[in-house]
Amino acid sequence: MADEKQLTKIEEAFKELAATVTSGGVDVEVAPFSHACSQISPLFGCLGIAFKFAEMDYVYKVNDLAAASNSIATLEALIDRDVEANRVRNAGSHSRNLLRVKRGLHLVKALFEQILVSEGNSLKDPASKAYAEVCAPHHSWAIRQAVAAGMYCLPTKEQLLKKLNEDNASAKIKMQNFIAASAPVILYVEKLFNSRKLGVDW
Repeated sequence: MADEKQLTKIEEAFKELAATVTSGGVDVEVAPFSHACSQISPLFGCLGIAFKFAEMDYVYKVNDLAAASNSIATLEALIDRDVEANRVRNAGSHSRNLLRVKRGLHLVKALFEQILVSEGNSLKDPASKAYAEVCAPHHSWAIRQAVAAGMYCLPTKEQLLKKLNEDNASAKIKMQNFIAASAPVILYVEKLFNSRKLGVDW
């Protein structure tokens, strides 16, 4: 079970991060960014085997960024250091891990968006649509097949909310708040890569 009121932790962490991003002229620090992203990790665990790929990959990469924060202050500096060393696209580079974490945030944002517009108790359709939008284009056929099979093992919406200690009304508000707060954060990370002509589709 996720920690008590995990959606509240997610919501509050990203509200703070979004405030930094939208204030203008302030570089986002690696430490608060990785801390906010770590609040997402328990959510992947609540979704079961279908999102096991995301949980394992995401947690490892968030931990890498958290460790990097001991010696690198900002996300800009993190990418620039990898650019200087010509290792941006190398497996295990901080920049590559940052891009994967951004994709994890985008996946959760898309999932929440789909949950809010879906009817009924099943998460299969919302989760499948979110995965197809964000992750499927970057995954091999084998991974896509494994994820598709795992979608049949998702908890119901009711079971997920119980794990998160939420009811429909409270979860809806917190999901909407995360969607609103995560959007500028995701865009900020994408702009860091695009402004250096690195792209985000790798």
